[in-house]
Amino acid sequence: MHLRLFVILTLVSNAMMLSPTATKRSVTRDVPEDCRSCLVCSRENGCESCPEKLFLFLSREDMRHYGSCLHSCPAGHYGMRGQDMNLCLKCKAPNCERCFNKDFCTKCKGGFQLFKGKCLTTCPEGTIPHLTDCIEGCQVREWGEWNACERDGVHCGFRWGKQNRSRESYGGQEGAPQPCPTQQEIRRCKMRKRCPEERRKKGRRQGRKKDRKRQRPQGKIKEGSGLG
Repeated sequence: MHLRLFVILTLVSNAMMLSPTATKRSVTRDVPEDCRSCLVCSRENGCESCPEKLFLFLSREDMRHYGSCLHSCPAGHYGMRGQDMNLCLKCKAPNCERCFNKDFCTKCKGGFQLFKGKCLTTCPEGTIPHLTDCIEGCQVREWGEWNACERDGVHCGFRWGKQNRSRESYGGQEGAPQPCPTQQEIRRCKMRKRCPEERRKKGRRQGRKKDRKRQRPQGKIKEGSGLG
């Protein structure tokens, strides 16, 4: 009797010791993938709090916001660190892809030039475009001539090609990180669709066809055609 009671108590005790571990494994399996990096998370709203080095990013899904903990903020947002939480906030500068703060852009969207934290369609007077920036203090020379129209390294054989021209610039602000760049312009141009060699080949082929026609024997004269 005592032995049976001892065995029952031992089994119950082992079950109670294993229960927290089993529950923890079950909870780990049930946690959504998006919540793995969170301190506080819910199925409805995602991350609500992040570890110290991560940023909380809220994305809109239908009528609710869903939180994610990220190492760096996505395009169009910047990271702001705080005592309680680090947040990803949206850039307010128009046409901005990345920003230092809400009003100062550090990278523009395609087709825009960056100048003093603003994204512009054209560079202001006194500056010249270079890659994605507007550079101050550079003087430009006259444009050179357009080069020959070409495509894939050839000047014929296609309907359309491209040609470019360049002009040098000089000056620049003292201590500027980069010298005044050479500017390039590219435009679409119409090419000769047939190359001269192809024309000669085509002429030779047509000539051979005419020779073969001349050399063909005349058809036989039918009997009773009225001759003789």
